Amino acid sequence: MSETPNPNIIDADTLTGEMRPIRRVVVGLGSNLGERLSNLQGAVDALADTPDVWITGLSPVYESEPVDCPPDSPKFLNAVVLIDTTLAANRLLDRALAIEDAYDRDRSDGLNAPRTLDVDLIVVGDRRSDTETLRLPHPHAHERAFVLQPWLDLEPDAQIPGVGAVKELLDKIGTDGLTRRDDLVLESDE
Repeated sequence: MSETPNPNIIDADTLTGEMRPIRRVVVGLGSNLGERLSNLQGAVDALADTPDVWITGLSPVYESEPVDCPPDSPKFLNAVVLIDTTLAANRLLDRALAIEDAYDRDRSDGLNAPRTLDVDLIVVGDRRSDTETLRLPHPHAHERAFVLQPWLDLEPDAQIPGVGAVKELLDKIGTDGLTRRDDLVLESDE
């Protein structure tokens, strides 16, 4: 995955004239509270409505057993969205958090508590970040079948920069506890 999927495409900011590369971004979605499919669809719609964001791929929906969650947590629905964007990673993170907040995401019970909506930046081009607020690539994506399998469905040759091929990572961890739900479909107008 390169910083710009097509190096000949550069977007110029119409106000400043600043040249900004178009980056390929992998976004992981998850929900295990409330109307799970509606929550995921709402996240897809909100991403599609974001200026300078173009949805280029939308995975099948998967149902997964909770990972590292409190006992008796409900199952998750998960999907992966591929986008192209000229937005900086920190702006994308702000947007992801705003989308979660719009779905009443409660962060008071800890990192792995049940949630109405989780919008995770998995990969932003080949950008790397290890700050308190932004870690790229996502530090646990390579351990999560509910991220790797839907991503692999969209991009069979996908790579996590600095980690490895998604297919090899998925082969290593397996898909136990993951079920493809072809009866549940997300849609994008893009």
